[in-house]
Amino acid sequence: MIQRFLRSVFLFTALTIGPMLWSAEGVHLAQPDAPFPREIDSYETSAATSVIEVIKARAVQEPFNIVATVIFILAVLHTFMTARIRHWSHVVEARHAKRLKARIESSDNDEDGNPDEVSFGGQILHFLGEIEAVFGIWALVLFIAISVNKGLDTAIYYIGEKVNFTEPMFVVIIMALASTRPVLRLAEKCLRLVARLGKETPLAWWLSILTMAPLLGSFITEPAAMTIAALLLAKQFYDLKPSNRLKYATIGLLFVNISIGGTLTHFAAPPVLMVAAAWGWDMKFMFTHFGWHAISGIVLSNAAYFFIFRKELLGLKGAPVVKENPDDAIPVWVTGVHLIFLAFTVWMAHYPVLFIGGFLFFLAFSQATAHHQSKTELRTPLLVGFFLAGLVIHGGLQAWWIQPVLGSLGEIPLFAGATILTAFNDNAAITYLATLVPNFSDELKFAVVSGAVTGGGLTVIANAPNPAGQSILQRYFEDGVSPLGLLLAALLPTALVAFSFMVL
Repeated sequence: MIQRFLRSVFLFTALTIGPMLWSAEGVHLAQPDAPFPREIDSYETSAATSVIEVIKARAVQEPFNIVATVIFILAVLHTFMTARIRHWSHVVEARHAKRLKARIESSDNDEDGNPDEVSFGGQILHFLGEIEAVFGIWALVLFIAISVNKGLDTAIYYIGEKVNFTEPMFVVIIMALASTRPVLRLAEKCLRLVARLGKETPLAWWLSILTMAPLLGSFITEPAAMTIAALLLAKQFYDLKPSNRLKYATIGLLFVNISIGGTLTHFAAPPVLMVAAAWGWDMKFMFTHFGWHAISGIVLSNAAYFFIFRKELLGLKGAPVVKENPDDAIPVWVTGVHLIFLAFTVWMAHYPVLFIGGFLFFLAFSQATAHHQSKTELRTPLLVGFFLAGLVIHGGLQAWWIQPVLGSLGEIPLFAGATILTAFNDNAAITYLATLVPNFSDELKFAVVSGAVTGGGLTVIANAPNPAGQSILQRYFEDGVSPLGLLLAALLPTALVAFSFMVL
């Protein structure tokens, strides 16, 4: 059965995609005659028109805008359905296993003489239920739509030339480096110093990780901080089997704290990176205007969830402390080299040729010091990178409606609008589009960036590091992390962070 299906897919692909590929002008494609996507300043609109009228006019002038946005909306809706789809996959696989057992018992094999041990339909559903694959799947739909409407050359040129994949590549490398044994061991030792103030109880670890790790993101970047925090939470908290409500509260708190924890500097948080050079924001500016708000927001959010879950947090029993085997000790110089590779990657974050080259040298060093290393984990970083790559492909075609929305709002509405928009689009895209709006005052600049980072924990797509945290922690949730559960868990800390930025 599977063989017949694959033969049908191959024949269909050959008959449909083949002619398009044959008609392409090779790999050296010239830039399309009409720029794609259309430049924002090329739209003809009256200065007196409302936002709705501007969006309508742009949709009339470029009808493909509607197609791209509908595909993006379907992709977002798909992310909210992933938990349900994974549940369906388990049902299908269980039903297949039951049928397979009956067939084996009755010796009723398929035509090839061997029963299909794996449910093909179940595997397809499982793939469709992987949140890391969602935007990549719909990017394929978008690619076909562009090819049909604009031509294959335009589709290849857009994805191959116009879309910037530096951030997804950087996240892959920084996640792989941050999850290495020497880096994790060092991070755990540092956070243990804070946890010792509370006698290393589960509560002490919970507070230590959710307070210090997000702030660490201002120096080693948010994706690295998310990787370290999620791995340590898995070991020191989630392995203790807390209640489902506390599991969701913790991951929601983690996502919100990481989103704002990178704002103490001008180089570590993606939404800040997008505006720092354009608006002349340096480290002093970030700390004095954003940093103390972020710290107070983290403290308020942690305190609120501690108060709500204090009985359960105080009642959790910690795992027995295992003494480190002297043979497992990692030499200081090995850890130091890892930190050098980490620092080099952060330093060269805008130059993929250099940080990927540095990672290849790291792999050689890791092999040479294999006794002090764990197996280099690439599956999770690559899946997260695939997720972000799909997201930036879609996000590059949404400026036509996001930019006029941002440009039409006052300070408080802009803060709220940026927070809400961030939940449905990467917050770095929101702040980048804000740099395209002319005559933004300092108050509006603060509102849009603070709103973007405030909403960075509401959904998995709201902030670039979120897919990394979800990928690491989803095994602790039945059928994965529910998007609705995450949204509800992040609402309280998001409200407290908004209070910190706009009131304190």
